[in-house]
Amino acid sequence: MEKIGLFFGSDTGCTEAVAEMIQEQIGQDKVELLDAYDIDKSDFDRYDKIIIGLSTWHDGELVSAWDDFFEDFKEIDFSGKTIAIFGLGDQYGYSTYFIDGVGILGKVVLENGGKLIGYTSTEGYEHDESKAETEDGKFMGLAIDEDNQDELTEERVLDWIEQIKKEFPIE
Repeated sequence: MEKIGLFFGSDTGCTEAVAEMIQEQIGQDKVELLDAYDIDKSDFDRYDKIIIGLSTWHDGELVSAWDDFFEDFKEIDFSGKTIAIFGLGDQYGYSTYFIDGVGILGKVVLENGGKLIGYTSTEGYEHDESKAETEDGKFMGLAIDEDNQDELTEERVLDWIEQIKKEFPIE
């Protein structure tokens, strides 16, 4: 069975915790965790199914590991690959940049030939803008707000996992 590569960047540990929850729910034998601090462009070649996780910092900036890797990320050929993205952000404190990192990386994935799955509804969030938001009221992935809606995290993650299992598909 081919493994899913789950690439995450986490400065505070919250994104890593969500990545571990996803790995546990899908199966440790099916998902390999890769910390963005330790990755190389060639690591993406090993997977046809990829999950990316990150936080958005301050005024729409990528979390440190993804920011450091971004120039290399823009050079990856995602043709023939299926990618799901989840992002953490603060919809109140940074309402004009909520999960912008998902949109920044998602745009590169699409421009570089990847198939993006795991879109979720913007309903239930109170933000002003997001680079991850599409015209049809969806985010380009899963939005998590541990600062203001941490009680919804587990349910959102579990629902999203069921969705991406069908969209990848994963047995």
